[in-house]
Amino acid sequence: MRFFVRRAVFYLITAWAAITLNFFIPRFMPGDPVTALLNRFQGRLDSNARHALEVLFGVDSTQSTWDQYLAYWRLLLSGDLGVSFTFFPTPVIEIVQQSLPWTIGLVGIATVISFLIGTLIGTFIGWRRGTWADGLLPVSTFFSAVPYFWLGLIAIALLSVALGWFPSSGNYDRSMVPNLSWEFAGSVIEHGALPALTVVLSSVSGWILGMRNMMVTVSSEDYVTVAQAKGLPERSVVFGYAARNAILPQMSSFALSLGFIVGGTLIMEMVFSYQGIGYVLYQAVSTHDYPLMQGCFLVITLSVLVANVFADVVYAALDPRTRQEG
Repeated sequence: MRFFVRRAVFYLITAWAAITLNFFIPRFMPGDPVTALLNRFQGRLDSNARHALEVLFGVDSTQSTWDQYLAYWRLLLSGDLGVSFTFFPTPVIEIVQQSLPWTIGLVGIATVISFLIGTLIGTFIGWRRGTWADGLLPVSTFFSAVPYFWLGLIAIALLSVALGWFPSSGNYDRSMVPNLSWEFAGSVIEHGALPALTVVLSSVSGWILGMRNMMVTVSSEDYVTVAQAKGLPERSVVFGYAARNAILPQMSSFALSLGFIVGGTLIMEMVFSYQGIGYVLYQAVSTHDYPLMQGCFLVITLSVLVANVFADVVYAALDPRTRQEG
């Protein structure tokens, strides 16, 4: 119990520090968001509206930074993330709600597929080490070593432009209205296939390497040797003894990777113009949209913290020594 209380206090302090940085970092960036908005509308907004815009966006120059900070916390605790001026007058919470499911759906599925494929291949390579199977590792490492934007551009040039198998951009066919139909679902899958493929190719190497190394370690353990000496089928020894123990570090890494699903896709969404939370964050940064930036950062931060809490709980449940050391 003491372990969980200490971890809860740690995560509360971490959340406070992250949210505080979330408030200050946009304000340290060069540029003035209100001036950028006035310039964007090119004289269609009255310059006398400057103060009203500053109050609306939480950057009132007549208030001290401390008062702005307190106002930021009051709004945050009431569930109000402010109004985006990039998509003015749409509230930030609506933009996040619209973009977040696209990122979680695409990258979440790609991460699960990458984990399953990488773990299975790593199990096979680790058990069959020293054979032709070792040749699969350099191939997968090659794809992970290529910068992601290059991999994405090559995939677009080859599979979209040259062969025409997949659309090169967007979440779905823009001539369609989003609805619950097989036709719309097919369009979503068709547009998400290429980004998902590149995410899997670039990340599967890590899962293969981690599982392969753990399989090499556990395959020399006594309990594996005893299982083989009993004459058990090879499949039972591999999956019932070796892989069952080797997969524990993989599971903790998988739990942590889930936390980075929300924030780790900025480049992918820019390359494929996939309108998820990363693409929205890029638009917010390029237009100095403080409320939208803070909303995106907040979602990303909380996602990582929740994933860390999940990993801590799983570790504590699997290994009692963790609770004693904590």
